[in-house]
Amino acid sequence: MNVYDFTVKPRKGEDVPLSNYKGQVLLIVNTATGCGFTPQYKELQEIYDADHDKGLEILDFPCNQFADQAPGTDEEIHTFCTGRFGITFPQFAKIDVNGENAIPLYKWLEENTTFEGFNGPMGMVLGGVVKKYDKDYKNNGKIKWNFTKFLIDREGNIVSRMEPTLSMDKVKAAVEALL
Repeated sequence: MNVYDFTVKPRKGEDVPLSNYKGQVLLIVNTATGCGFTPQYKELQEIYDADHDKGLEILDFPCNQFADQAPGTDEEIHTFCTGRFGITFPQFAKIDVNGENAIPLYKWLEENTTFEGFNGPMGMVLGGVVKKYDKDYKNNGKIKWNFTKFLIDREGNIVSRMEPTLSMDKVKAAVEALL
């Protein structure tokens, strides 16, 4: 099984088979509009601008499961992201990434990756927040917070999971290494 076996819901229209992205490097991200990591949208767009023509696609999945930081409808979220950050990469319908209502794609991503820990000063803060709702967070694959990223190679395989505290320079380097 790989990422191409899944279908996801767009903001509007027909379901999107991820097999539409065969041959591209994918960066799959669960996002939120009211999070301390929301400014990463700017850096994600910069990476997209620099590498889209080389075969990168960023797939944005808004999620309101972490401190209700993605309120609003799919259209309100999209308007915010395009107006504030100028995003041009695909943004899908709001989803759950954890629990019984998690979409199959995210269940698969969780089951096939491990939490590698948080980095830097924000990592210490975020670890304390996450521990309040998941005491065993260091030992399970659940998505911990907004802006967790999954890097997928051109064959649809998971290459790495990157927590939101990983520097965007390291995210960019990992993407470019696959291109």
